[in-house]
Amino acid sequence: MTAAGLPMVVPDPALPARVRIHEVGARDGLQNEKGAVPTDVKAEFIRRLAAAGLSTVEATSFVHPRWVPQLADAEDLFPLVRDLPVRLPVLVPNERGLDRALALGVREIAVFASATESFAKANLNRTVDEALALFAPTVTRAIEAGLKVRGYLSMCFGDPWEGAVPVEQVVRVTKALAEMGCDELSLGDTIGVATPGHVTHLLRALDDAGVPTSRLAVHFHDTYGQALSNTLAALRHGVTTVDASAGGLGGCPYAKSATGNLATEDLVWMLDGLGIETGVDLAALTATSVWMAEQLGRPSPSRTVRALSHKE
Repeated sequence: MTAAGLPMVVPDPALPARVRIHEVGARDGLQNEKGAVPTDVKAEFIRRLAAAGLSTVEATSFVHPRWVPQLADAEDLFPLVRDLPVRLPVLVPNERGLDRALALGVREIAVFASATESFAKANLNRTVDEALALFAPTVTRAIEAGLKVRGYLSMCFGDPWEGAVPVEQVVRVTKALAEMGCDELSLGDTIGVATPGHVTHLLRALDDAGVPTSRLAVHFHDTYGQALSNTLAALRHGVTTVDASAGGLGGCPYAKSATGNLATEDLVWMLDGLGIETGVDLAALTATSVWMAEQLGRPSPSRTVRALSHKE
């Protein structure tokens, strides 16, 4: 473990006082594993994440098991964790997925859209607009049932088939999700190619289009080592919700160039040093990721986990 008093806290008045971390390790992280993780291990992972102070832990996905077999146990898993005193959103692809979620008492859902035609085809076998049309009745029904709805938007900064993604294209789809009724919109750098200037440019374009920053979250991958710098750029713009994955687990099963998500421990270390409140106990979170790495049989890719768990 590191010496006491580190990281030294040096606040920046230009940054938010508090950030909510949307923990995605149990869903976005584990869905990319080659094999299925036992249900009881997933449940214990979620319990430990909640005990470490994470107020939002994305639990699982109600996608058809044929597409994401690693999360085929959603009906078995959710009852094991639904009474935890934290937010437990789940991913749903359509009305059938929503039906399954509602039957288990889910209170928050997320839908998953794309800013590019190529990824929409690979992920949903639809065009961007066809996918939005598919989500509309799901979102409407969820809202009518009193659920919170998050809209994920992938490929906001680059696409492995199309290359650079025009900002105007991202703005159009983001606005469509907002107008559909999504409470929160998560901007995804699915293949990790964003840089801070690009992040700021997109956020300003969304401002100009009338999408409030208060409704935005950011979801960065660390393919080129830019996830933390991109997060800092988003914080400077006023974003206060950041997606991250304990231990840096995850990628994207439909984009082979996508590597791990931003590690929650790396994010918390930076935010702690900036004096930004998260409510997360970094030592407990690190211990959780070390435990999960043992279950998976490999070390965590998170640099903070490695540094804090290193034994002399």
